[in-house]
Amino acid sequence: MEFRLSFFFLSILVLFSCQKQRSEYPLSALVADMEQLQGRDAYLASPYFTAGDRVYMVGHQDGTFPDLGWHVEGEMGGIWNHPIKLMDGFTAAIQVEGQFYCLDKANAFFNYPIANRHVFNQSVPGLEIERFQFAPDGQQGIVIEFLIRNEDIIPKKINFEFTGHTDLMPVWLGERANMIDHADIMELDASRNAWRGKDEGNDWFVLFGSDREPSTYSEDGSFTCNYQPQGLGAIGQLVYPLELAANEVQIIRFYVAGSYTDQTDAERTYDVLRKEAATLLMEKRKHYEEIGAKAKLSIEDETLQQAFEWVKYNTEWLLRDVPEIGRGLGAGMPDYPWWFGVDNEYTLKGAIATGRKDLVYETIALIHKLSEPNGNGRIIHEVSTNGVVFNPGNINETPQFASLIWWVFQWTGDKEFLAKYYPTIKKGLQWLMEENDEDGNLFPDGYGMMEIHGLESEMIDVAVYTQKAFADAAQMAKIMGEADQAESYQQTADALKLKINEEFWVEEFNSYADLIGTAAEALNLIDAAIIRADTLNKPWAVEELQQTKKRLSNYPKNQKQGFVVFHNWVVNTPMEMGIADPDKAIRALDKASKFVNPFGVFVTGIDRDESAELEDGSFTGSKVFSYTGAVMTLPTGVQAIAENNYGRPDRSLDYLKRMTRSFGFAFPGSIYEVSPDYGMMTQAWNLYAYAFPIVTQFFGIQPEAHLKLIKIRPQLPSDWNKAKLENIIVADNVLDLSWDKKSDRLVLEIRQKEDWNLEFGMDLSPFKKIVLNGTDVQRKDWDLPLKFEGKIYKLEFFY
Repeated sequence: MEFRLSFFFLSILVLFSCQKQRSEYPLSALVADMEQLQGRDAYLASPYFTAGDRVYMVGHQDGTFPDLGWHVEGEMGGIWNHPIKLMDGFTAAIQVEGQFYCLDKANAFFNYPIANRHVFNQSVPGLEIERFQFAPDGQQGIVIEFLIRNEDIIPKKINFEFTGHTDLMPVWLGERANMIDHADIMELDASRNAWRGKDEGNDWFVLFGSDREPSTYSEDGSFTCNYQPQGLGAIGQLVYPLELAANEVQIIRFYVAGSYTDQTDAERTYDVLRKEAATLLMEKRKHYEEIGAKAKLSIEDETLQQAFEWVKYNTEWLLRDVPEIGRGLGAGMPDYPWWFGVDNEYTLKGAIATGRKDLVYETIALIHKLSEPNGNGRIIHEVSTNGVVFNPGNINETPQFASLIWWVFQWTGDKEFLAKYYPTIKKGLQWLMEENDEDGNLFPDGYGMMEIHGLESEMIDVAVYTQKAFADAAQMAKIMGEADQAESYQQTADALKLKINEEFWVEEFNSYADLIGTAAEALNLIDAAIIRADTLNKPWAVEELQQTKKRLSNYPKNQKQGFVVFHNWVVNTPMEMGIADPDKAIRALDKASKFVNPFGVFVTGIDRDESAELEDGSFTGSKVFSYTGAVMTLPTGVQAIAENNYGRPDRSLDYLKRMTRSFGFAFPGSIYEVSPDYGMMTQAWNLYAYAFPIVTQFFGIQPEAHLKLIKIRPQLPSDWNKAKLENIIVADNVLDLSWDKKSDRLVLEIRQKEDWNLEFGMDLSPFKKIVLNGTDVQRKDWDLPLKFEGKIYKLEFFY
């Protein structure tokens, strides 16, 4: 829920309102009027993170830093400065009248777009404490501030104890980059009254201290709070005596700075944080306010509106900048903070539609750079922040990169951008078909989005994204002046579209197949699927699979055809890309609607049963991280897009509403990767799931920026009576759209900064009269699309 200012917080504002210098304010007062969302009590013992493009911090909402994460087991939390970790975390404790109290049980947690706040009002008798933190962008450090208020009518003398736990260690795959972890050693930086940690075998440093002078320094390991994280870290404690008058509030601010290159670098950052914390916070606030103002949505559904706004913030939270490697979006927190090809091929489509050209260009440049060592146009799948490639690329990522480049070009009209990446696209499509289509049937073989062992035959999503890539490459080739190449690409695209609708369609299932393979390959997969369905107690799926197995026993073992085995979400990609035959599309969409729960679409349909519609609580995952039984945001977003492609916006909106039920469910202001509360607490491709259907389908904005043309094809859901989308950036143009349903007419207002051509199209059959800027549009001019020139339009459609 949204936070309303507490008495404590108001008292802080009043107390400091008379101060003349901004630096004398508590940092939290500088963002007191920003939206802040309160977490649920049931999830205080679950993760949050403090986002920054260089440094971020992961802990629990109750204020603790347990070992968490699986990619580097137990080490994905704490404070990270990629490609190294700085600290496992810290503890804070207060000594009052001879008693020690550890601040490890916050009774409330609040999340801002740019910071977090923990409230401890039941931890220490007579005191109320808040912990506020933010990670300045562009800085290798983080700022943590404690506000301590004496609620008694008598003065108090206390000791404030801050204990930092360093753990200077390499990121995932560090050993492949000769990054070897050693024990940390601690040294006192007397000039800064701070502890400096160093990895014994590397020039990795962390520096932490306060803006006050401590009375005691210690590193003997005998401390108040029982916190013993794993790893080769070290400990440094700082103790500060404080005297608080009755009802007095005092501030103690801490700074953590690091470097993976040298000590001076860490010291420089530390000094900047001490001097410029307030300025850095206000700069971050301004940046996020600019993000929120782009593609600004206003609808009557306040929850969906809020989710859309925060998903834009979520995307920025995942920006990972390692200057020696590059700057681009990571995939998810806390276990996927590094860079992925396919995750960005989805996400960046949403990012460009929400005005983030900067983010899009930086990330594409990085993915392209990391893929170039492949030498053949193949696009990487996963790369750690030390530059080590884990997977040089699944098959689908190469065609999806081609379509991403064309999509971005349509929004920017930047021919230099297109020319830069077109050669890679050409090489990639050649590699795709010459090295991965063994039988020459136009369907490349290999892993797509479903990385399930055995699913490496001819996969439906690989085929569909390949078709789209060739269709998009044909358009790029025309612009690049390669007419013959354009014709060749289009012929391949046309052939693939026909073959997908004929060969992947499985009539008895009303569905596209998971894969095309031999009967022998399918039987092996069916056996695995039966074990899975039986383990999950899904008898309907076991029965269906056994019937399929029985039919297959009569097939020639080497006969290739389409098979429905898992009902994986990727069978909906023909509708996502709009290439499914209309009749098949509707039947397939209706079939897919069965594999849902209140939060969205199952990754694997056989994991669902009739009880799924009652699942409105926490997702119970396996002890070892797994997506078995999962409902995820990407499949749900794909389904929303697919429904819009076939003229069913109400069904599309239903999927968005399902997905939005996860908004803030566990981490306020965010949507988990696996609905509602499993996997990554923030996931990049959620932006695709929201921005694509809302911006490009509901509002129908379809630019061709290189032609200075914007096509508008709105298909708003029936219960959206009023809707507005402002500050939509298309190249150097800016567009605003609003929609108002009245009793006798629909009113659409369009404003644009530049005098571009607009083409408007929608179903006009319900209307008897159209008025444009106060003038009747003659019936003879109703031929679609309606074409306009100018900057301001008011269209009224009368019933």
